Amino acid sequence: MSEPHVIHLDRPVIDADLEYLAGRATLIGPDDDTLGDAPAAVIGVDYYWDEKRFARFPNLQVISRAGIGYDNIDVAAATAAGVVVCNGPDSPTVSTAEHTMMLMLAVTKELPAKQQRSREGLIGPGQATSLELDGQTLGLVGLGRIARRVAVAAQAFGMTVIAHDPFLEASPVAGVELVKLDDLWSRSAVISLHAPNTADTRGMVNDTSIAAMRPGVYLVNCARGPLIDPDALIAGLDSGQIAGVGLDVTEPEPLPVGHPLLGRDDVIVTPHIASSTAVGRRRLYEHAFENAIAVLEGRPASTVTA
Repeated sequence: MSEPHVIHLDRPVIDADLEYLAGRATLIGPDDDTLGDAPAAVIGVDYYWDEKRFARFPNLQVISRAGIGYDNIDVAAATAAGVVVCNGPDSPTVSTAEHTMMLMLAVTKELPAKQQRSREGLIGPGQATSLELDGQTLGLVGLGRIARRVAVAAQAFGMTVIAHDPFLEASPVAGVELVKLDDLWSRSAVISLHAPNTADTRGMVNDTSIAAMRPGVYLVNCARGPLIDPDALIAGLDSGQIAGVGLDVTEPEPLPVGHPLLGRDDVIVTPHIASSTAVGRRRLYEHAFENAIAVLEGRPASTVTA
């Protein structure tokens, strides 16, 4: 029987990891001083992997992301170092879609302000300004795995769903209309971002796009923080052009204590935990472990970038 593979994990090892990998892999980490001995690393987003970092770990053969994006990996540098980079795009779909719907409901129902009324011993809504989702239009910026699940859930609430995705010629979800981005901004009562962080999408929610939105629009972002210009967002909230915002990702991340977005009743911020249900978290890491082992054994990983 072959020796177990050695995999570096950049977070503390838990019993569930050991049980899942029993006999197949030995886990080391989370400190860098153990990484030099490992041919594989399962990572989150704590470090940026560039040419200098790859040079420190010449034994590395594969980096397996416990998540979707490659924001913290210089893929070209990985390729030059002979390191395979893979991820698990299916892993966070369910949890993140549910979190998106949770934030959508919380901000449109003005949950922070309503909770504060209870804390003050008050009863009733105060002013009845919450948005009823039934009959409203939801605009999805990006129509990948997570957004598609959000689309189906939103339709169950009676919403009309439109989407913009430059990589799709036809909608993969029944009843969802693909539109131009300008049309999405102007038509949507609620906008949910599901785009990657690229040169084309960075800062796409800015002074210009906010001005093109419907007055009183609600925004949700469980994708990437840099999609939104934070100064433009605050200005939009102050003017009333934006009625409420739900953020699981921010720019910067985390927001510093005392940041103006953190003390507002019209903003809900969660600490980048949309995928972190108990089941979702296990799915992320188990998928990452399987990808790492596949590469070490000369088999194809489920998703390989470099």
